[in-house]
Amino acid sequence: MYTTQAPPRPVHRRFPGGPPLAGLAATATVLFLTGLIASTAMAGTTFPSPTGTGASILAYFRDHPDAVTAAVPLAIYAATASSRLRTLGIRAPGATIALAGGVLAAAFLALSGLVTWTLARPAVLASPPLVSALHDLAFAAGGPGSVVPFGLLIAGLAVPAAFGALLPRWLAGTGLLIALAAEFSALSLLVNGAAYLLPVARFAGLAWLITAGVLLPKTRAAGPGPA
Repeated sequence: MYTTQAPPRPVHRRFPGGPPLAGLAATATVLFLTGLIASTAMAGTTFPSPTGTGASILAYFRDHPDAVTAAVPLAIYAATASSRLRTLGIRAPGATIALAGGVLAAAFLALSGLVTWTLARPAVLASPPLVSALHDLAFAAGGPGSVVPFGLLIAGLAVPAAFGALLPRWLAGTGLLIALAAEFSALSLLVNGAAYLLPVARFAGLAWLITAGVLLPKTRAAGPGPA
């Protein structure tokens, strides 16, 4: 009499949930602040406003070429957070929105850094109209161009985390307010008075990402829950 053996069951391995979110957000914050403080200290003045005179903009990049560098690693945070939400059972579009927002925010911030570096080149400094145009591009990319999708990253995390009871409601609500400020910061391209929303959304958002990275769980208890 022959017996048929059942095929061996596949072995499911647990993979780590990626680098710690709080550490990524803290690293992004430190790098951004370091670049901002270093450039201001080296130049003796803040980054020139787009509403400033052409002469002051030209003088800044001519006299302080070493003060223009910037880089913030947000893309890894976005990818890790999006993967974490899916691991926790979130199937809503929020995880994808967070990933897209983080990648776009990092890309525009990197573009701003590259344009700012280009502004310090002697060949560019010889053309004041080109300096003015590139300066506007650097502000647009590193300002609203980066902050608006940064708000999508925060909203993409806050909304599904609130419905899935993954974060405290007060933290999710605060994240939505920060995301709203980030979206309205796009008005800074049209209204000078709206520019204050850029640092508010950026620095409050970085603090929110650190807090969310600490409190967002890596695993979820078995049981029914909104997806």
